[in-house]
Amino acid sequence: MIDVAENWQRLRNRVAQAAQRAGREPQSVRIIAVSKTKPLALIEQAIAAGASDIGENYVQEAAEKIAHCSAPARWHMIGHLQRNKAARAVELFEMIHTVDSVALADALARHGQRSGKPVRVLLEVNIGGEATKHGVDPAQVQSLLVSLRDLDGLQIEGLMTIPPPGPTAESVRHYFRALRQLRDRLQAAAPLNARLHELSMGMTDDFEVAIEEGATMVRVGRAIFGERER
Repeated sequence: MIDVAENWQRLRNRVAQAAQRAGREPQSVRIIAVSKTKPLALIEQAIAAGASDIGENYVQEAAEKIAHCSAPARWHMIGHLQRNKAARAVELFEMIHTVDSVALADALARHGQRSGKPVRVLLEVNIGGEATKHGVDPAQVQSLLVSLRDLDGLQIEGLMTIPPPGPTAESVRHYFRALRQLRDRLQAAAPLNARLHELSMGMTDDFEVAIEEGATMVRVGRAIFGERER
């Protein structure tokens, strides 16, 4: 039997301790509770325990959950987003973490302009250069920012990454550090629609190291909800 409330409190304590080790305030780190494949009942338990941000990987699955969720929460798109689902994603999500092309950004921006509210996004960076993963090559992020600078319907809030898997959390620390250093370099000359104050990095197996390296958002599922069912 999964005790979501107990898991949430244990996670909050670990996040706070990691932040304190880095000389940061615990409230500077936002936990995105990743609920892919999890039933709505467990999500509502997490919200009741204190979770305010929920992450989903698929538009259709999220739409069903959001429509029936009885508790208020901010929903985040953390999976790969196809352009033909951009309009629906803008309607559903507080933030989209996985923008990795001009074409997708342009589609989102058009919907943001129509609604009169810029779409809040993160640029997904393929920090390990893996052929099997989505994301922008680190060397191309600056040029992507330049290409997006005139999109009034877009607000670029920061960067997101999923590092290559490693045998330990410590073994992937350098990837998190590299993303933070990339963000710091880009901030000095970022366009007006790119504040770049967010770093979405770290999951159940490595979020503490990510926080120590500057993560402002960690995307945690198993530590809250248990193993995925499919």
